[in-house]
Amino acid sequence: MANKINVAIVGVGDVASALVQGCANYKKNPEKTIGILPEIIHYSISDINFVLGIDVNLNKVGKDLSEAIFAEPNCNMKLFEPNYLNAPVIKGPVMDGLDSNIKAIIPVDNNQNPTDVVNEIKNRNTDVTVILLPTGSHEAVKFYAMSALEAGSCVVNGMPSHVVKDPEIVKKAEENNLSLMGDDVKSQIGATIIHRALTSLFPMRGAILDKTIQLDWGGSSDFCNLLTPMQNGLLRYEEGKRQSKTEAVIANLPNKDTIDCQISAVDYIPFLKNQKEAYMRLEGRVFGGAPVRVDITMFVEDGNNSAGIIADCIRVSKIAKDRNIGGILQSACSFFAKHPPEQLDDYIAKKRLLEFLENKRER
Repeated sequence: MANKINVAIVGVGDVASALVQGCANYKKNPEKTIGILPEIIHYSISDINFVLGIDVNLNKVGKDLSEAIFAEPNCNMKLFEPNYLNAPVIKGPVMDGLDSNIKAIIPVDNNQNPTDVVNEIKNRNTDVTVILLPTGSHEAVKFYAMSALEAGSCVVNGMPSHVVKDPEIVKKAEENNLSLMGDDVKSQIGATIIHRALTSLFPMRGAILDKTIQLDWGGSSDFCNLLTPMQNGLLRYEEGKRQSKTEAVIANLPNKDTIDCQISAVDYIPFLKNQKEAYMRLEGRVFGGAPVRVDITMFVEDGNNSAGIIADCIRVSKIAKDRNIGGILQSACSFFAKHPPEQLDDYIAKKRLLEFLENKRER
């Protein structure tokens, strides 16, 4: 078993920044390590070795990943400055990733030619490719997933675009004996996981949930992208993100088909930077039909909230690669992702994931 996990990142944004900073910090200060699953004992955070970044931002392309993570419009808080990583950021093809308001804040140099992505991933002996592109980049997500598999790399899809639900991608992963994980990472302590836990509490306690809402806002480029109007008049948020979050919140409820559920990204507020804020309301009935209402607000550094989950996904992907397991990692998808092939209660998903880690379950 190799003791390093070579990782490529597609989309060097705020989650990538938090991930690279956190891994570098924990390599230097292992006693400070928090925010990851302790049950993943096969590999540590120190084993994650970033070898490549792929982006289109002219201020990131050509730089080492250790420097590119701090280039604008990235605004994740600076907690640790990594040393030189020898992980160049290359230019990928400009596809549908900039078909939104973020084109105004992401400069692109047409004189920078796209690189052969498959060869770059292959030549760096990449074990895991992490896709962190803007929401709605469906064409680009599929391109990079297929390219990574062609290059011999497992794929972790942090975005709501279909990877584990795309039959062509799944077939290629199975044929190449490489794992897939996704879709749309479920943050550690984010609005979705909190909302999901609270909605699950109602049937667990014999109560009825009738209606619920979740409103999110923030200042990162992700919110700038999500709130872009499309040609049909809807926001880009509608292209998978709303479905992904809604499914994650109510999928396991016995009355999911009758609940009035509204989940929305409501505003892009630049001065908040990478801080995400959310408001949730749950209304239902308890004994005798008496009403109950729960209101909760939260705020979190959005990039870091996802980065710890991505670090776990990377390590689980490498375990699967060591065991020559290809295709969808069902248990990991159910635990780590908002929009997995199979929605499970979180305690069941984690139980199955631990069985996989202990080699008692194939996937």
